[in-house]
Amino acid sequence: MLLAIDTSTQVMGIALYDDPMVVGEMQWTSANHHTVELTTAVDLLMKRCGVKPADLSLLVVALGPGTFTGLRIGLAFAKGLAFSLHLPMLGVPTFEYMAAAQPLSDLPMAIILPAGRKRLAVSWFEVLDSRWQSTSKPEVMTPEELSDTIEGPTILCGELTAAERQTLSRKWKNAQLTSPAQAARHPSMLAEIGWQRWQAGQRDDPVLLAPIYLHIAGGGLPE
Repeated sequence: MLLAIDTSTQVMGIALYDDPMVVGEMQWTSANHHTVELTTAVDLLMKRCGVKPADLSLLVVALGPGTFTGLRIGLAFAKGLAFSLHLPMLGVPTFEYMAAAQPLSDLPMAIILPAGRKRLAVSWFEVLDSRWQSTSKPEVMTPEELSDTIEGPTILCGELTAAERQTLSRKWKNAQLTSPAQAARHPSMLAEIGWQRWQAGQRDDPVLLAPIYLHIAGGGLPE
């Protein structure tokens, strides 16, 4: 039984996964109360699904990028469980599992997350060897700057406000925005990716696992 945890942004999610089944999943928007809400949600989900701590065999956590506080709390919680229950851990970049959930396409795709201060964290992907693969380092930009980079048909997928979607949709011929539901991060996908990597032999040292933070131009970190 695997527990997956994603606290990359204010939208938090957890999932219980027992290959080949998604045993349970929860997703909600937090009002910056990650510490209290995460502990309560994990306890609630496990009780609803009849899962005990002793049933867990692996922890998977989203590494970001995302908000400084959210990522720090999620990783600290997962490490605490790993050490107390003597469980192995895997970290998965948030952009990578978001991309893996999208249908394959011949078009390039931008995966987007909020980066604070009305900025976006963006990473570009293309389908290579029959799967989405990153083609650039993540960067932080405004919605207007992202719009200016779009010169041909491009899939835009991510956690966007109504105003950000409106700004990007002005390039309606080229900016192909996925629907909010399709763009939502599903912790069960994080769990599945983590399980696949575990089966392939990937291992992470919990002590060395660290969040992925993107610095904003002019100094500072996403809030």
